[in-house]
This record gives sequence, C-alpha cells and structure tokens, in this order.
Amino acid sequence: MGRILTSITLAMLSASVWAGPKVAVETTLGNFTIELNEEQAPISSENFLKYVEDGSYVGSQFHRVIPGFMAQGGGFDEEMNRLPTYAPIKNEGSNGLQNKTATIAMARTNAPHSATRQFFINYSDNTFLNAGAGNPGYAVFGEVTEGFDVVQKMATIPTKRMGRMSDIPVDPIVITAVKVIK
Repeated sequence: MGRILTSITLAMLSASVWAGPKVAVETTLGNFTIELNEEQAPISSENFLKYVEDGSYVGSQFHRVIPGFMAQGGGFDEEMNRLPTYAPIKNEGSNGLQNKTATIAMARTNAPHSATRQFFINYSDNTFLNAGAGNPGYAVFGEVTEGFDVVQKMATIPTKRMGRMSDIPVDPIVITAVKVIK
C-alpha cells in the first residue's frame, strides 16, 4: 500500500511541475509534445511561446544533435542561415528545474543572459548544465511529455561539419509546424 501511495504522490508531483501550456511540434522525422512550466520559468516560457505564436520556428531545423547529450534547434533554417531573433532574455537557470532527460532548456552563448530563440532537448541527465557554484546554468522551462522517441531518433541521423559548426544532421530535421494545444 505504501508503494502505491508513493507512486501516486510522485506522479502527482511530476504532473504539477509541468502543468503549463502544451506545444505540439511537427518535424520531418515525426512529432512530439512539450509541456511548459510557466510557474518556475515564466520568462523562458513566454519567450519560447512568442516564437511559437509568430510562426518563426516553422522552417527551422535541429542544427546540432549530439547522441547522449542533446538536440538543439530553433535558430537556423534548412540552409543553415541564422534566423532573426527578439532581444535576449534573462537567464532563469536557477529556477529549480534541472537539466534531466527529456527536458527542454534555452540555449545561449557563454554570456548568461544571451538566450533568444534557440533551445535544446536533453538526451540524458546533464547535471553540469544546472546552475550552482558560480555556474549560471541553462534554464529548463519544460519537458517533452509525448514523442520523446522522435527526439531520440534524431540522434541516429549521421552528422556533418559545416565551417565552424559540427554535429549538423546530414538529412535536415526541419520543424514543419508548431502550435499551442488548446
């Protein structure tokens, strides 16, 4: 009986963490759903939704895929042209959400408050990306709740190098549609 109550309690806690808007992402490789956490990551969630709602993620690709680490997208089109951005946002890396398997976080440069439109989905528990001990961290703002197998399939596509960029899928994985699920 205790095990059952513990399982139910953990399921309820997990559900409450991701009780925000859901976003359906369609790609050339398949579809997945992201659930946002507006409570703990309001700035990152609002920023991500801005790009979803203006339609500018459509036609962008997952341009950096590293098996066992993460799949990064949202910033380049199919020809690897950089896409326009809104102003950078404040880093919410210390919001208490961890870079665990299947979570989505804001990508940024070495400057802590430089995230714009790029995001990444963790393939494993990447604890070194969490905030702490002088590390500003990478702000987790949601989790892939359905279709994580599609995200995992991205890691099976061979990659190439183009100029200074590496880990680019040889066959582009393009976002064909993205919308908030009502």
